[in-house]
Amino acid sequence: MICPKCGLPKELCVCEEMTREGQRIRVRKDKRKYGKIVTLVDGFEGVDVNKVAKELKSKLACGGTVKDGRIELQGDHYNKTKKILVDLGFSEGMIG
Repeated sequence: MICPKCGLPKELCVCEEMTREGQRIRVRKDKRKYGKIVTLVDGFEGVDVNKVAKELKSKLACGGTVKDGRIELQGDHYNKTKKILVDLGFSEGMIG
């Protein structure tokens, strides 16, 4: 199979990696009902958000969901989330 974006075979395709490096991702905390803290991660374009959410939930050992292209993680994982996103291939300078 050939990638429609870059024209390379699927095994050699680097489109998703290039997309990850150019993303402007926002990580923030929000206080919800009963004082619960939720970590919100948004700004994903052209990336499988469900796959990223699954990886974050697994590495942070927490629950969470994907709503409207935004990842919601249960608990305060602000600093750890940034480090994990860098490990997943996102550019450190583009995570705010």
